Amino acid sequence: MDQADLDDAFDVLKASPNLPLVTRRWAINSDAVRARLGEPKRFAYGPAPVETLDLYATQRPNAPINIFIHGGAFSMGSAKVYAFPAEMFVRAGAHLVVPDFGRASDFDGNPLPLLDQVRRAVAWVHRNARSFGGDPDGIYVTGHSSGGELAALLLVTDWRGRFELPADTIKGGLCCSATYDLKVLRLSSAGARLKIGDDVEQAMSAERQIERLSAPLIVACGSLETAWFQRRTREFAAAARAAGKNVQILVAEGYNHFEVIETLANPYGVLGRAALDQMKLPAA
Repeated sequence: MDQADLDDAFDVLKASPNLPLVTRRWAINSDAVRARLGEPKRFAYGPAPVETLDLYATQRPNAPINIFIHGGAFSMGSAKVYAFPAEMFVRAGAHLVVPDFGRASDFDGNPLPLLDQVRRAVAWVHRNARSFGGDPDGIYVTGHSSGGELAALLLVTDWRGRFELPADTIKGGLCCSATYDLKVLRLSSAGARLKIGDDVEQAMSAERQIERLSAPLIVACGSLETAWFQRRTREFAAAARAAGKNVQILVAEGYNHFEVIETLANPYGVLGRAALDQMKLPAA
């Protein structure tokens, strides 16, 4: 790949000219969900002000939990904007947790501390699940874009060694619109604002740690994403299968990089149906 190819790989704005409309829709639909469900419970999972999470609780006792890791190129986004999938999970009998976490710019451009934050958010959920009616043995993760990179890394985390939690703390994952290796991002103009050295590239490339994947995994992308995101989705799925892992690949026809995550809010959408099936929940 020459420099133009590297830059085109992450030019999601060119491939998604309706981004302002889509992100506005996320905010509108999140407001509507909160109006119907009520405001989420807000908990701190760490000492920093940003280290908080939103809990949208279901009424079902001992319910499974889905933790949604939002995207934003490691540089933007907040839990408040990503309430729109909550109603689907709550009506189906699951809790939805949406953590807030920092931006790479908070750490001199280094995205690795964001991974530490979302890991600690998962650990908090496991340790406190019973206090809000959740099942600590029924935790799943979903992530989109850079949040998909983080979610994949959660799935290959050494939970026993890092947090003294069960090795299978996460029972399944759905990663959408991610690349699973930061090499090309590091070399592209999109990665210029980030500080990705050799150590960060290695630590934040889930495909290089595929041997630690033990939970069932769904990887997905939209058919209107850049060719690189589509290619990496196929390649990561192939690598996981070659390693003997349980992986399913989904392509959402007619959706771009930003539209595809909206299907998570629909129990009959591409991602919504997949998430509920993975958690063994019926569409409400």
